[in-house]
Amino acid sequence: MKIKSVRARVFQWKGKTVPPQGNFCSNAMDLLYAPQETMSTFRFHSWTVVEVETDDGIVGLGNVALAPQVAKLIVDQYLAPLVTGQDPWDYEYLSQRMYRATHAWGRKGIGMAAISAVDIAIWDVLGKSVGKPVFKLLGGRTKERIPCYYSKLYRTDLKEMQAEAQRYLDQGFRAFKMRFGYGPANGQQGVVENLKSVEAIREVIGYDNDLMLECYMGWNLEYAKRMLPKLEKYQPRWLEEPVIADDIDGYAELNRLTSIPISGGEHEFTLYGFKQLLDRKAVSVVQYDTNRVGGITMAHKINALCEAYSVPVIPHAGQMHNYHLTMSTLASPMSEYFPMFDVEVGNELFYYIFDGEPVAENGFLQLRDDAPGLGLTLKTEFLDQFDIVE
Repeated sequence: MKIKSVRARVFQWKGKTVPPQGNFCSNAMDLLYAPQETMSTFRFHSWTVVEVETDDGIVGLGNVALAPQVAKLIVDQYLAPLVTGQDPWDYEYLSQRMYRATHAWGRKGIGMAAISAVDIAIWDVLGKSVGKPVFKLLGGRTKERIPCYYSKLYRTDLKEMQAEAQRYLDQGFRAFKMRFGYGPANGQQGVVENLKSVEAIREVIGYDNDLMLECYMGWNLEYAKRMLPKLEKYQPRWLEEPVIADDIDGYAELNRLTSIPISGGEHEFTLYGFKQLLDRKAVSVVQYDTNRVGGITMAHKINALCEAYSVPVIPHAGQMHNYHLTMSTLASPMSEYFPMFDVEVGNELFYYIFDGEPVAENGFLQLRDDAPGLGLTLKTEFLDQFDIVE
């Protein structure tokens, strides 16, 4: 079996979107003067789908959401020539070849995200070629089913947030993540609003359920140090991305200062990036995303590294490429989960493009033993809502 072709297409959403809301989610742009709603720079309404086809007709699916138009160019011009004609079972060689050939410019960010898409598609090919799900190739089932937390509590009207939390509490979820809407630029009034939102969700879910808090890089070290003592009484399971991803010293200082575990890694890349985070005790929870970090080949190595450091891995965003890794390792105790809903930030597009994603029941996800590869197919139902760039 040889790789015959690699195809990258950008799916650009042209359907209905939820309009931006102020203070929807703190983010790294909040510290700058901006004439527009700051979260707009982090919204993405297109997605790149990569198809790796073998000479015996197997097609594997991969995907990348970061800068999709640029990712397509990288796949087409740089990565496809490196893997075409090769044996997909030499996945370690192919991963290293893509990583090292693009090393001068691709070590972090969109270069690694594009590599991830090709690597994920190769693993889908491997599973399909032997009739096994990808998690069986990675070590098999380590859990009867995957616990997951409900992750769509963005900062809106507090009563609306409480009603949303109650709906999913009634559906059996026992863990929830909410976003802060305010940061340093909002002064003391923003501090008050942030605390109100945490209190509002705790009022609904109580203290016998987990609550995770996310800043999405919207704070800085000084502000986080002010907030942490105020948050401890709410017993959060973790505080996510309090500072920008490059401020590793800031993460490490916060992780030492508080009883609240500090989490991060959504914007980190490769085995080396995570070794640095772990060596410096910068995070107590690792949150890579397989379609950014370097693909399944790289994520599998990071899982082993985190297991050796006794740091849990809870990948960003859910989605099938992450679920297979979570199922196959004891390093991952649970998964993030979003239901399918109207297109807002952009992560939702995954569910409009792909079929086969499991739906949570009573706060748990299940992967099928009889679905080869990733278990995904391209969805046809919403094709007319996309412009597809070949």
